[in-house]
Amino acid sequence: QVQLVESGGGLVQAGNSLRVSCAASSRIVIDYTMAWFRQAPGKEREFVASITWSGIRLLYAESVKGRFTISSDRAKNTFYLQMDSLKPEDTAVYYCARGPFALSNLEDERQLTTSYDYWGQGTQVTVAT
Repeated sequence: QVQLVESGGGLVQAGNSLRVSCAASSRIVIDYTMAWFRQAPGKEREFVASITWSGIRLLYAESVKGRFTISSDRAKNTFYLQMDSLKPEDTAVYYCARGPFALSNLEDERQLTTSYDYWGQGTQVTVAT
């Protein structure tokens, strides 16, 4: 059973950048759909971005498009979310998740939390004004 561990969260000023990482506990030998979600206090968990381990089929939420970049490094069993031009409304706990590769063909379904079977514990990102 794979474990996903996020890291790299922290406190940052608005307009600055931060990169969060998600490392898988075991080597990924087949392709999967990987995603970042976030959850702000009192709000539902929402989709941020997704990618396959092989680095294709990128998808972003409209709220982060042009500011966030998702990427994967299969050799390191790690994928990333580079967050630029951060805003206070980006403040949330960021979670990584893994789903089946076939999910990467389904634009609507891969934005749903229920489509993913493994989750990390989350990393807090706080953007100060």
